[in-house]
Formats: sequence, structure tokens, C-alpha cells
Amino acid sequence: MTVSAEPMSVEPNGNGSAPANPGTGTPAAAGAGTQPTAHGAEALRPHAEDAFAGELAALAAHDDRPRPARWKLSPWAVATYLLGGTLPDGTVITPKYVGPRRIVEVAVTTLATDRALLLLGVPGTAKTWVSEHLAAAVSGDSTLLVQGTAGTPEEAIRYGWNYAQLLAHGPSRDALVPSPVMRAMAEGMTARVEELTRIPADVQDTLITILSEKTLPIPELGQEVQAVRGFNLIATANDRDRGVNDLSSALRRRFNTVVLPLPESVEAEVDIVSRRVDQIGRSLDLPAVPDGVDEIRRVVTVFRELRDGVTSDGRTKVKSPSGTLSTAEAISVVTGGLALAAHFGDGVLRAADVAAGILGAVVRDPAADRVVWQEYLEAVVRERDGWTDFYRACREVSA
Repeated sequence: MTVSAEPMSVEPNGNGSAPANPGTGTPAAAGAGTQPTAHGAEALRPHAEDAFAGELAALAAHDDRPRPARWKLSPWAVATYLLGGTLPDGTVITPKYVGPRRIVEVAVTTLATDRALLLLGVPGTAKTWVSEHLAAAVSGDSTLLVQGTAGTPEEAIRYGWNYAQLLAHGPSRDALVPSPVMRAMAEGMTARVEELTRIPADVQDTLITILSEKTLPIPELGQEVQAVRGFNLIATANDRDRGVNDLSSALRRRFNTVVLPLPESVEAEVDIVSRRVDQIGRSLDLPAVPDGVDEIRRVVTVFRELRDGVTSDGRTKVKSPSGTLSTAEAISVVTGGLALAAHFGDGVLRAADVAAGILGAVVRDPAADRVVWQEYLEAVVRERDGWTDFYRACREVSA
């Protein structure tokens, strides 16, 4: 027997505009209206489908290309939503991901087939951000989410039980609590699994039957849920977790893997950080980013050099710390610096405002990383023209 999972009610979480960049998990941009939460307060971080409802509606209105079953937009429109563009009526679609176009096209095309999508990359490369926006554009709902941890149980992927109902009436359809994946199968939508390699291996393999047979058995009821057209799954995993709970070969074969790279150049990373921080800052009433572009460039330069193990001119090799120093961490450092400038400074982002944040991002291991940082300060920063204020600020917080 085949049954359909009953949908669960989900409260709307906002209806405004959010950051046009990947990997931040940031709140809506200033000037955009947001719907109140169930308690009447403005949502701090609206879901993508609410934050960009206007752009999604505009794309749908102009989208005359073929759409796969139950997709809200065509693959072309989904790619345009992520990469940005201008519609015939002049509507500007802001870019949600800054990177190679082919990566987005392959990801979208994968979802239009029966292959699941695995977004792989180092921390801070926008995996979660891209998966959320893909689900929002394809299904209009990014909330069918399983968060992977070392303690994620099998029930989070398959289904659970309402134990009051189970004890009172025994196993029944009313006592079954569908997982986000089960709901997505029954409704022909996109489910998301975050940090797949953090989930125990035996729980990961629960996905094998779902992805290969497109069926979720319910042996307690002698029933099953069959996926309807439109169902697919997006999983994310980061390179640093490889080996924590590595995917079995059987499960890996069920995915098409797309690797999200770090920004290729300093200019690209500065642009990403500047626009993200500007949007976060406007929502928090912080100073405008243009006043601090020079400091952003210095933060990005430091992160890239320590990450790559060599200075930008290629002349000096440096040691790399234990942390990832990702673009997302650069955004966090600059946002914290803007808050310091706004509340305890003159509103202009300066070296002293970002120094403590950089120290916290670089020195994760108090022993080894502190040595790396001190050597970098003395060998590189101290000798760099125009960086005297930065060197002094970093030395002060490092003392």
C-alpha cells in the first residue's frame, strides 16, 4: 500500500529582501518589509523564499521556459535567480552566489534529473546558502531541512512517532510524524540535508533506498511513501570533515557532487565581503561599507595569504594557521568591526576595529597559531607600506 505524508503547517518567516550573496546566513537588507513572526516581532533572518519573494514572483511572471514537474521556475530562471540579472521590464535580480556560472548550471540541471545533489567545499564557501536558495527557487520552500550532527537519529530522515498516540492507539497513520524528507517525497518538493558527513554512517545509509528506489518503507504499518515527481534532495558537506563519517560508496553513487570553490581573486573576495557586510550592516543600522573598503581589503588580503601560505606577490612563504579563514569568517570580522566603529568609534571602519576579530579568527590553537600569527605580523605586515596602523593595532591586541 502507498500513502502520502500529510503536510505540517509552517509559519511564514518574513517577506522582504535579504543579502544578495552566498554563505552568510544574514538578515534582510534595509528598506525591505518583513512579515512578523508568530509572536508579532520582525524575523531576524527570513527564509529565502520570503526574503526574496518579490524577485521570485518577477521571475515567475517572465518565465516562459519549460519547467520540470512541480518546479516554481524553469532551470534557466533558477540559475538567473542565483546568479543575478535584469529582466525585460527592468527588474534587477540580485546575485545570490558569486562564482563560476557553470557550477550553478550543473547544480540546477542535477536537480532536474533523478540524481540527488551534493554540494562540497571548505567551510565558508556558501554551501548552505546555495542549497537554501536552490530549494526556494525550485520548490518555493527551503524549510524541509535535516540538520546533520553526530547525534542525528534515523527518525530525522525517515519518520518518528507521536508516542501519546502510539501508546493510546498503537501504530497508525495518525501516530506517525513525517520527517522533512518524507514530506518532500510526498509533496514533490526539495529536501535539504546539512553537514551530511557529520551524520553517523548507519543513519546516512537510510538515504540509499530513498534516493535509489524513491521509496520510504513504513514496515510498522505495512505501507510505503513513494516519491512523486518533483522530489529531490540537496546535501552539503565540507572538505575539512572528510573522514569524520565518510559517505559509503553506495550512498556516494546516488549523488552528483558539485564542488564550491573559494573566490578566485582578491578583488572577487573583496567584492563579496563588501556587499554582504553592507547588507548586514544596513539591517543592523551600522555604518556604510564604502567608508571601510580599505580595511576590508586588508582583512581579505591577510586571510588569503595565511590561507594560501604565501604573500600576494608570491615572494614570501608564510605558515598557515589551523583555522579555515574562509570568506564567511572575513565577513564576520568586518561586521564586528563595523559594530565597534558604530558604537565605540567615529563610525568609520579602522584597523583598530578589525584587529581583535582577525586575532580571534586566526588564533584558534593558542600555542601553535599564536606563533604563526606573530611571525606573519613581524615578517609581512610590519614591512608592508601603508600598513603601519594595522600593524600597531594587531600588535596591541596580540600583546
